[in-house]
Amino acid sequence: MQQESIKAIPSNRLQFFPIMMFATVMGLGGLTLVFERLYATFNFPKIFATTLISITTILFFTLVFTYLLKIIKYKEEVIKELNHPVRINFFAASSISMLILSATYRDYYMEASEMFFYVGAILHIFFTFYTIRFWINSDFEIVHSNPAWFIPIVGNLIVPISGIGFVDSQILIFYFSIGIFFWIILFSIILNRVIFHKSFAAKFMPTMFILIAPPAIGFISYIKLNQTLDFFSQMLFSLAIFFVILLFFMYKNFLKIKFFISWWAFTFPMAAVSLSTILMYDLTRNSFYEILAYILSAMTTIIVLLVTFKTIEHILKKEICIME
Repeated sequence: MQQESIKAIPSNRLQFFPIMMFATVMGLGGLTLVFERLYATFNFPKIFATTLISITTILFFTLVFTYLLKIIKYKEEVIKELNHPVRINFFAASSISMLILSATYRDYYMEASEMFFYVGAILHIFFTFYTIRFWINSDFEIVHSNPAWFIPIVGNLIVPISGIGFVDSQILIFYFSIGIFFWIILFSIILNRVIFHKSFAAKFMPTMFILIAPPAIGFISYIKLNQTLDFFSQMLFSLAIFFVILLFFMYKNFLKIKFFISWWAFTFPMAAVSLSTILMYDLTRNSFYEILAYILSAMTTIIVLLVTFKTIEHILKKEICIME
């Protein structure tokens, strides 16, 4: 059966299978976490979360199998991606996918959650150092910068969310510190690039939504570590909401964008801010946050469904996994 499925993938399509496909797991995994929290906080039907976790897990292992096959058959293409100024950042999407799966399995299967955490955390810190070394050793120009740079470095903020109870808190603080520090640095670079230089190409515009993720995930991570809703945590949450409002003020920038796999950049950041709003309601029991959580969760669900539909549509048209 496996041999038949391998043969079904044209060699040229496998050759151009993009590492960015792991962003699909981030988006679906984020939506899974949203429905898990909606079940825990607002008594939503559990079937949504359990169905999504199954789909996300199957998708993750399908992508891992496919990319390992690409490594075996088209090693030179993988090396090209590792040396690409944008695509290199998406290798960390694979480790983030594991960390998200770790969080989704925590309430169902602790052993699986722990396994996903250890592999994901080790792989992610490797990608962090590898990417920073690549940046230092490469001759970048400011126009090469884009919000996807947040993925390998600021993605460290997800580790404390998945790792509570598995490793010492000092290790989780180490990851948190890296994420928060580089979020500030990289945001300054991205803001410089957006304001003073040529605008992003259309295919990179969806990555602007990644600006939402660091403060939203940082808020959840900080609460997990500190167990206190203090001034700093409220500041992180407020910044996440600010970026949501800012991007919706810019809605015209996104309306006419042709479909690219980068559309998945819309999904996980929206899931992150939905999760942070549900957590804020859990901590404050303020009805405003309850309403906001419903609104953001509904928007996240619609966006994920839309992007999933468009992805399937373009896969059927054989417009994905082609040479750019």
